[in-house]
Amino acid sequence: MTALARATAARPADTPPPLPLLPKRRGIELALLVGAVLISVCGYVVVGLARGHALPGGAVRYGAGLGALALLAHLAVRFRAPYADPLLLPTAVLLNGLGLVLIFRLDLETPADHAAPTQLMWSTVGVGLFITVVVLLRDHRVLQRYAYVCAALALLLMAAPILFPAINGAKIWIRIAGFSIQPGEFAKVLITVFFAAYLAANRSALAHTGRRMGRLRLPTGRVLGPIVAIWLISVAVLVLERDLGTSLLFFGIFVVLLYVATGRTGWIAVGLILAGVGAAAVGTLEPHVHSRVEDWQHPFAGITAGRGPGQLAQSLFAFAAGGMLGTGLGQGHSSLIGFAMKSDFILATFGEELGLAGLTALFLLYALLVARGYRAALGLRDPFGSLLAVGLAALPALQVFVIAGGVTGLIPLTGMAMPFLAQGGSSVVTNWIIIALLLRISDRARTPRPEGSGSGSGTTGSGGGTGNGSGAGSRSTASVVGRRMGSRTGAGTVTSPGSPSGSPATSHVAHETGGEAGFGAGSWVVGFLKPTRSQGQTRSQGQTRYRAQTQSQAQRQARGRTQSQKQSQAERPQAQGRPQAQGRPPEAPPPGTADDAPSPEAGR
Repeated sequence: MTALARATAARPADTPPPLPLLPKRRGIELALLVGAVLISVCGYVVVGLARGHALPGGAVRYGAGLGALALLAHLAVRFRAPYADPLLLPTAVLLNGLGLVLIFRLDLETPADHAAPTQLMWSTVGVGLFITVVVLLRDHRVLQRYAYVCAALALLLMAAPILFPAINGAKIWIRIAGFSIQPGEFAKVLITVFFAAYLAANRSALAHTGRRMGRLRLPTGRVLGPIVAIWLISVAVLVLERDLGTSLLFFGIFVVLLYVATGRTGWIAVGLILAGVGAAAVGTLEPHVHSRVEDWQHPFAGITAGRGPGQLAQSLFAFAAGGMLGTGLGQGHSSLIGFAMKSDFILATFGEELGLAGLTALFLLYALLVARGYRAALGLRDPFGSLLAVGLAALPALQVFVIAGGVTGLIPLTGMAMPFLAQGGSSVVTNWIIIALLLRISDRARTPRPEGSGSGSGTTGSGGGTGNGSGAGSRSTASVVGRRMGSRTGAGTVTSPGSPSGSPATSHVAHETGGEAGFGAGSWVVGFLKPTRSQGQTRSQGQTRYRAQTQSQAQRQARGRTQSQKQSQAERPQAQGRPQAQGRPPEAPPPGTADDAPSPEAGR
């Protein structure tokens, strides 16, 4: 008999089974990191063989550098965030490695401009900041205290490029002595922190106060005013800088977080209408944006006029040449795209040389990154952490949509960098910071809380019984059921009789479902991103088993009380030496032998 079987046999029948702890899964993360590094190194070798028919000279240095960065990041997560999501870091390493491979491949088309070493240096800086955030930021809720500081810093970073000359028609860069950064990339993380903190503090007022217009309830100006003012200032600054992509990104984050915080679907319709009106106005009035709209509407106008295909036309030709499986790494014609082939149009190179199959795999990697961020949001109890996780996960999702839509002709092209894939130091550093924050949040969401250290969300009464456990470590059936039920209703505090001096007792199940308590019943996080069917069935089965155990325990107690009452009633007349009280019918004798049966003459 195993130890688990002995423990089960020794446990009383009315005691629920112990709830298992979540595994840390750091070994799985390490194995996935090894696979991500090997895939990137294989891509580097394939490019060298396709272009030079020999192994590239820097393959060993490239593999060692990427492997060292992945190992350092893994060690930081293993020792400082042991319960973090095991898929976030390997996905980020694989995307970063594929970006380095593509930039190295495009460097072969531009011998005078090698960007791969610089991109590897920026990746090192990004991983360094990743480790710093994981090690120093012990609790993501600390960021909520500095919401307005983050908003002020974001506005300063966005306004700084106005003082510098425009590059390629947009003022989004700061260049000093050959060193250049894009402040808007860092500002998007800060503005997301501010939006999450403000909406978490005022989500009840936003959802339940104000005037109703049809199905949409407009909050009061005092509640909605500050966040709208910050958003309008940021969008105005970005419009002055002709940075349409970042302004669209900020607007999307604002609408998504407002929708998640209030659970009102009307905000999505309002956001789409305002985005369409704003895009039409900017596209008509701003010459730089208007030219991009013209290229989007007529991508082959240059060919008709005899000027040759433009960048968008070359991008469409590249996707068409790639077909289903692509031409192979290093065997495309990406040099025809022009100067932006390493940044805005790097997705066209990916689609040409890896085909539709490679693009599908790439988009699935981004979808996995976003989904794990949403999963972390579901596991949290505090509204700020949930909103921050949703906002940080929505950043790469919106970026991928805007960039992929621009290079494929779905929407007008905007000057943004594909996360982890495109050339850009500010972009890759910011994306590593986002991954670090998501890892910290997921570690908080998956870390099991010890008994008596947290507060539950239900009452013992909702469990349908009373606990009878004793000792500091015991947990009653009623308290477990109460915590399960209360974690969804968000009322009261669970107290277990077994916990010392009635201290709150938080179970692992309540911690698992506690993320749902962070939002209202109509919230998008609860309604759309609810747990999978198998998890829901498991939880419902556990609840049913605990309710059945509680009911059987109550029935046994009731039968015991009834039997004790009967015995006391039978013994009371004999002990006191007086007849049974008048007016009370005599107890019927138990059915015995035939001699005890009444005679037929007795009734006469």
